[in-house]
Amino acid sequence: MSLRGKFAHVELTDVGRVRDHNEDAIACAPDIGLWVLADGMGGYNAGEVASGIAVKTVVELVTEGCKREKRNAIEPETGLMRQTIVLRDAIARANKIINQTAQTQPQCEGMGTTLVACLFYDNHVSVAHVGDSRLYRLRGNKFEQITMDHSLLQELVDRGFYSPEEAQRSTNRNYVTRALGVEATVDVEVQEIDVQRGDYYLLCSDGLPDMVEDEDIHLTISTFENDVQTIAEQLIKLTNDNGGRDNVSVGLVHVIDSFPAEEGLLGKFRSLFG
Repeated sequence: MSLRGKFAHVELTDVGRVRDHNEDAIACAPDIGLWVLADGMGGYNAGEVASGIAVKTVVELVTEGCKREKRNAIEPETGLMRQTIVLRDAIARANKIINQTAQTQPQCEGMGTTLVACLFYDNHVSVAHVGDSRLYRLRGNKFEQITMDHSLLQELVDRGFYSPEEAQRSTNRNYVTRALGVEATVDVEVQEIDVQRGDYYLLCSDGLPDMVEDEDIHLTISTFENDVQTIAEQLIKLTNDNGGRDNVSVGLVHVIDSFPAEEGLLGKFRSLFG
């Protein structure tokens, strides 16, 4: 089942006001409901290489996996839907490729990338992330951060050393505790949440929340409701107007129609005679 037409979406990236090149990467495959955003790090152009490898690998492997797998099946050991497993495994594979490249190419030594990805299916979304690239959701008037940063600051918040408000004002927000490519293996955090028509899902690199308060992100989406292009452009503009200290990337997905999975022959038979 193609999901094209179920979403209004936009993907934008900008170098910002301070950096001289862009190490972010973003891509989507709307037909299968996939969005991927990565924020690279490393010397010279290595961060750009890492984020590019991550996005390209995940899009390719998830596209192949969605064609091959029965995506509505459950993984017995974990209870996760198959599309979540496909997404998680694709990110794990990207980690291996980045790590191997960093070890074999001197100019790429020490490179890595954070990543956040979404895969929509059957009125749900599988979410996977590593590091501090984020996913937010706006449902009605409730704006919330779906992913929790893999960062030293977030660990301090979890332990009660900082309040969330103090953390948002902290200048030490960018020490990540997980990233793709740093080690041979990586712990990819995954979750599955329901999706409703009218929801907005915002993927972003840390360049956005470092420069723009969550309340202002919420206000921007609400103000330019139903115009995803303008929303994304305004978020980039706000980031740069506030200093633009880092690259900034946003992927905005507005759910404009429900997308239940197509029922197989067995399911239709059961509904007729069950």
